[in-house]
Amino acid sequence: MSVSAQPGPFHFINWLTTGPHFVHAQDYYGKVLQKTSDLKSNACVAPAQPIPAFIRQALKKVHPEVTARYYGCGLVVPECLEGSRILDLGSGSGRDCYMLSQLVGESGHVTGIDMTEGQLEVARMYLDYHMQEFGYKKPNVSFVQGYIEALTEAGLEESSFDIIISNCVVNLSPDKKRVLREAYRTLKDGGELYFSDVYSSGRLPDEIKNHKVLWGECIGGALWWEDLLLLAEQVGFSPPRLVTASLITVDNKELQDILGEFKFVSATYRLFKVPKGSTKACQVIYNGSITGVEDSFHFDSQYTFKVDDVVQVDDEVASILSHSRFAEEFTFQPPGAPCEPCRVKPKVSVL
Repeated sequence: MSVSAQPGPFHFINWLTTGPHFVHAQDYYGKVLQKTSDLKSNACVAPAQPIPAFIRQALKKVHPEVTARYYGCGLVVPECLEGSRILDLGSGSGRDCYMLSQLVGESGHVTGIDMTEGQLEVARMYLDYHMQEFGYKKPNVSFVQGYIEALTEAGLEESSFDIIISNCVVNLSPDKKRVLREAYRTLKDGGELYFSDVYSSGRLPDEIKNHKVLWGECIGGALWWEDLLLLAEQVGFSPPRLVTASLITVDNKELQDILGEFKFVSATYRLFKVPKGSTKACQVIYNGSITGVEDSFHFDSQYTFKVDDVVQVDDEVASILSHSRFAEEFTFQPPGAPCEPCRVKPKVSVL
């Protein structure tokens, strides 16, 4: 019995660029949508929590035209960014890239990748404007045209990023496992995939998945949230940590009838590329030195670390904190022995 060989990268690119989901997404974001108000649901605009003041200030410096072409479904701003190399999957008009440019500083770098030339034209048009606005001597932002399922073909090297973000884009991919696999490959050890996306209450039928408007609205491609847990494990990531979630509303009777009883949420997860099973549960003490969250660091829906408080964490979170860029932000100690560090790793390089 013959076995079909897995298609090579160029065959895969051809499938991506000619497949119906790719064409629908490219047309929707390149031609149909001209501004945020054109959207038919709040899937791509609903923030899950208040925006911190320092991020609001950074957003104010982004050019209005770039902001007007923003279609994200949350706010993807992880903590502890100074000097980091960040990749934005599906960067669109570049709003998040230019906001993050200010947070990583001139010594850091932000790369945006997007498949839509029209969006990239807007992003690149205002590169010099933003560098001048930020007072940078040289650009710390760059944009690449390519596909989030094929980062290698776009020239992005293995183990080259500290953090990967994505804002309501992974759901637009017909091969979400490949997106996660490529993200894992390009992250450094200790790196993080921090992304907002749309998730469904169950696996969606073809009627919803193949609906052009629902696909473009980030609903037709929504992943069942339990499948995210499965895919992350298969790729090698740590179990996804839920940060925030908010219910999505669809204010269109025709679309509501098609969706039926399915519910959708905009959720932010963080996935880490860290060792498994090598770190024991311990106590951690947050030192309060992360910009913007000096008093209290909301890590996820389970853990919020207040400065100087002793918090017991399980082995999974202990591994994440001690093997990632957060290692220098905490004191680690075994339960019952607060004066003895249990395992402290040096901070992950950002060079």
